[in-house]
Amino acid sequence: MSADIYKKVRANPKFAELEGKRSRFALLLTAIVMASYYGMMMIVAFAPEVMRTPISTGSTLTIGVPIGAAIIIGSWLLTGWFVNRSNGEFDTINNEIVREATK
Repeated sequence: MSADIYKKVRANPKFAELEGKRSRFALLLTAIVMASYYGMMMIVAFAPEVMRTPISTGSTLTIGVPIGAAIIIGSWLLTGWFVNRSNGEFDTINNEIVREATK
């Protein structure tokens, strides 16, 4: 692309909108994932008895296993949400910006 097209893209108010929406969304999802991972690590470090509590009496499976699995599955779901929104809303705005810049 030429420098002229880059200038048109940067000057387009939709570009600032796209940049803001995408950044806020990515930061929100990052905060959710980081809080869940670090929250679990803090519990493991400072209250390990919580994570080693059996799910039921006589069970060898502890509460930490489903919590860890939920964090992993939740992270996958959040990634899917980001990809879905990126391929929908964000790509639509991006295509409009490119169309306007190449006029």
